[in-house]
Amino acid sequence: MRIRGERECQDCGARWSYYETGSVSCPDCESLRSVGVDDRTRHTATAGTLDLSAARDRLDAGSDDDADTREAAEHAAEACREFCRQHGFIDSGELAPLDGTYLAALELRYVAEEIGRAMRTDDATERYFLSLLGGANEGERPPPDEVPESLRTARGLAAADAVGEYRREAGTYLDDHPDPAASAAFGTVAEHRKRVAALDGDVAPATAERLIRAARDLGRYLRSGDEGALVTARDRLDRLRDDV
Repeated sequence: MRIRGERECQDCGARWSYYETGSVSCPDCESLRSVGVDDRTRHTATAGTLDLSAARDRLDAGSDDDADTREAAEHAAEACREFCRQHGFIDSGELAPLDGTYLAALELRYVAEEIGRAMRTDDATERYFLSLLGGANEGERPPPDEVPESLRTARGLAAADAVGEYRREAGTYLDDHPDPAASAAFGTVAEHRKRVAALDGDVAPATAERLIRAARDLGRYLRSGDEGALVTARDRLDRLRDDV
């Protein structure tokens, strides 16, 4: 959507940026009577944060109860769903990176849902869940070689969802800033994403990571004009043809 992000309060005259606060209410007097003072700009990003406190509160330091783990997973899945639903990648007209917090939240959601469905959870799965839960706010995910076999599809589906949403918003950005080379490369990203999704995410974690990195490279190219990033993205996509 296009919005006027620079706001002025009609009651007290204060000015603020909706892009920073995500709110049309005045930060000084809390009035809802404000007007935009700039041109309309495409904007989908939000100021929302990933709040995993409810999930973490279910796991005290000494608990090894499967029921506690499943309940924590339910809270984590819901928090991640809400965060990802509100997330966007166009910030005041500029294409933002495919950020680590969004990636971690998507993966944590899939992992948490898998735990919620399972009758029992093995140690490797639980350790991986706890690692994601502990680092997702900072955009930290375990490396591909630490993904247990039980969560291979969760990693793959999260990657497919992430690049799919990023590609969709990049397409919107490209409507305003045409770049045939980037459009073609994102088209290839979409083809690989479709294959991963068709396999229900059952691809090697390293393959899923390569798809994410290709999308990130393309985003960097569009933000900075770095031709090297475009070349790197194309190379990653070419190698994916042998993987998926």
